[in-house]
Amino acid sequence: MKTIYILLTKSETILSKIVHFVTADAYTHASIAFDKNLQTLYSSSRKNGRTLFPAGPCAENLHSGYYKRHTQIPCAVYKLQVSDETFESAKKEVEQIMENAQKYHFNIIGLLLCHFNIPYHRKHYFFCSQFVSEVLCRSHALELPKDTSLMRPSDYMKLPEMLCCFRGHLNEFTGREKLLLA
Repeated sequence: MKTIYILLTKSETILSKIVHFVTADAYTHASIAFDKNLQTLYSSSRKNGRTLFPAGPCAENLHSGYYKRHTQIPCAVYKLQVSDETFESAKKEVEQIMENAQKYHFNIIGLLLCHFNIPYHRKHYFFCSQFVSEVLCRSHALELPKDTSLMRPSDYMKLPEMLCCFRGHLNEFTGREKLLLA
């Protein structure tokens, strides 16, 4: 058995503030990782770390970029136990998307329609939790309770297969990942 990690955060970006205002969800961003140090997280987000656009599939790091500059943000880390085969399949899904990242874009229309519970799929477009959902769905890691385009970061907290292993602020987590996720 291997573990897939989901990091949920609520940043101070304009988009995060809008999403939080509209949904009142505790977390507004989701990322997926395949190592217990969360060395590399994958999501659909801002590509340059500072402005909303360009946005699409990107690799995030807790020790650089946005997360290094904003350590006080609320976060939660969930883990999902999967078979070795499912783990490799999920990693391969992410690798394929990342290898073709220039073809992908941020699904702003899908994000808006998600709030109204209207499924919306457009080839090569994801918002953050849709990205994570697609990886989990395509790899058969998890049966989702709703369409991948309707999954919000807070929905992962409700899934019985997901085990919460940390909840607090990012600065309380970074540097202690190995201990907290053991």
